[in-house]
Amino acid sequence: MADNSSVLTVSIVTPDGEVYSNDKCSLAVVQTQSGELGIMANHIPVIASLKIGSAQIKSAENSDILAINGGFVEFSNNELTIVADSAELKGDIDVARAESAKERAQAHLKEANETHDTDSMKRAEVALRRAINRIDISEH
Repeated sequence: MADNSSVLTVSIVTPDGEVYSNDKCSLAVVQTQSGELGIMANHIPVIASLKIGSAQIKSAENSDILAINGGFVEFSNNELTIVADSAELKGDIDVARAESAKERAQAHLKEANETHDTDSMKRAEVALRRAINRIDISEH
């Protein structure tokens, strides 16, 4: 069994509540606005903005991957907290729903391009990135 100084506690919360919790992690890898960030026990404190991407959480027992749709990460005292706009475990992703969201976003993007509506274009691009992220994570 690992001692407390060699493990970290990871919790992922969204506006809907806690999505993930594990107090025996050895490594967490997240996608920040500045690039990929790996965090192990006793890492220096950090706060970073997250981009649409994945969070990979590894422990001695298993490895979990989640689709993260923006937010921020904070780490100190071997506690990693991800506050995400939304987050889903790989096994909880409804692929058919994600494919449908992708198709809707592509249609909205095409319409926004034709009408030169930059606000709608930006929203459609974000929706498309989120849908593609969910699909990619489900296939990972």
